[in-house]
Order: sequence, then structure tokens, then C-alpha cells
Amino acid sequence: MNFKNEKYIDFCNYIKRKKTAIIGLGVSNIPLIDFLYKLGANITVFDNRSIEIIDKEILEKITDRNIEFSFGPNNLSKLIGFDIIFRSPTCRPDTPELIEEEKKGAIITSEIEMLMKLCPATIIGVTGSDGKTTTTSLIYEIVKQQGYKCYLGGNIGIPLFTKIEEMKPDDIVVLELSSFQLMNINVSPQIAVITNISPNHLDVHKSYEEYIECKKNIFKFQNENGVVILNYDNEITKECAKEAKGKVVFFSRKSKLDNGVILDDGVIKICNDSLRKHLVSTKEILLRGVHNYENACAAIAATMRNCRYRCSS
Repeated sequence: MNFKNEKYIDFCNYIKRKKTAIIGLGVSNIPLIDFLYKLGANITVFDNRSIEIIDKEILEKITDRNIEFSFGPNNLSKLIGFDIIFRSPTCRPDTPELIEEEKKGAIITSEIEMLMKLCPATIIGVTGSDGKTTTTSLIYEIVKQQGYKCYLGGNIGIPLFTKIEEMKPDDIVVLELSSFQLMNINVSPQIAVITNISPNHLDVHKSYEEYIECKKNIFKFQNENGVVILNYDNEITKECAKEAKGKVVFFSRKSKLDNGVILDDGVIKICNDSLRKHLVSTKEILLRGVHNYENACAAIAATMRNCRYRCSS
């Protein structure tokens, strides 16, 4: 029987002729404009750059389609009366214009949040202050080798929102997620990985505490079937286990865990009730350096047999 993604079908029906704002003409939002235009959305695009700086091809595409736009430092002054607003990761959700529109009933979302809400496949999300790109790429390659149809997106790969229609429940989506993408979302991947947390992006975040809370969103909205992979050697990620609703799997290069994935005497081992299975020697890993062995531990933890499951929603 052919699979029908009812959530996606409902979204397509909803978005038609809806007054839709897209804030930011970044890499992920350009395909989003194309996609929503084809679905019949009434689009207005916003960007804080002046019209002279906007890429000419993008500008031509917008004008050829008679899409309205507002550019420049005061571009959000025209953000009035919208049904749904897709913000870019660099546009803070507490921007006054967004708050005002939300009070009036507008849906405030993003390309990555809507992807996670409509995607029928199992999502493995990866975040962290360091190592998330390598860990995400390793997970993607491992999953492909296991024979799954796999999609790579988020901070790397391609914008996946436009691929939702072709995704199936048996597929796997692997996402690298920044603190900006996780800010203010209310949905989490079924399998979440936090490589580590240390002070970062404090020029954008109001505090280190806000940065940490954004990172935690990767698992905060999981249910009891969720899985979160945490770095046992990082005090902040270790403490995250107390807030997890589902299964917690630790990885470590410093501690000999009873359960989880460890680096011990130059060998990555899977531990299960104190039984240790030797998986791979670091001599066999092409990526060199202790930090990359740690990334490999995280990737293995996220793809172990007892971490894989199918979402039931």
C-alpha cells in the first residue's frame, strides 16, 4: 500500500493562499520560497540587507513571480497581518515584530522546525559546541551502510523541507542542528545527540544559560520512546540526563561505563551491563585525534541496535 503523509497533505492544504512571510534569504530559505510558491502561498520575503546587495538571480526570481519583498535595516516594519512566518536561524524569536504578529495569531516557525513536524521518517539530530559536523557525517555514513535510505540536512547537506513529500517512515533523516536552529522550537528528533557544551555564540545569545537551554531543546520534547546520546565527560551534558524523558545513552573517552560507548586503551567498545564488546581500534579510524575518536563514539552510540526504532506518530 502506498504511504500517504497526512501531516504533509494537511500542510499543503493549509498553506494555499495563506499570507506567508519568509525572513532571510539564506541558503535554506531560497528553496523554501520555491517550494511554498508552488504550493500557492501568498509570499512576502524580508531581509535586512539593502536591495543592491541581494543576489541578482534571487531578485529576478522574486520579481518574475510578483513576490512582495521588504529589504533593508527596517524591513520588518512591514511584517503585519501574516498567517505564518518562517524565520531564519539568525532572526531571534523574541524580535518585537515577531512577538506582535504572534499575539495576533500568526504561526512563528522555521524551515527546520516544520521539517521535524511533518517528516514521517525517524530523525537523528546532532548538536554540540564542537564536533557536530563530523558526528553528523559519521552517523549519515553508518546509516547508509546499514541499508537505509538516508537524508542529510540541517547545517550541512541540502534544505530538506522540500524533500518531505518523498520521505517514507522507514527512511532516516540526519540533521546537524545549531543553537540558532534549536532556539524556541517545540519539537525534538526521536534520537538526539549532544556532543558537548561549552561557551559559544555569546555574541548572539543573551547569556550562556540561554545557549545551554537552546541546546537542550534537541531532546526536551521527546516522549518516553525518545533516545538521547550524551557526553559523560562534559558536566553540562551529563546533567542533561536528569531532564530526559526517554532512554539515555552515554559515551565517554575518560570513564569505563557499565553501559554506553567508551574509548578504552585505543579501542572503541560497546558496554552492556558491564560486558564490553570491542568494536574498532582507533588505528583503523582514518580521522585522527582524540576528539574524532570521541565523535566516533557518539556516532556509534546513536546507531547502535538498541537506539534504533520507528516513530509511531
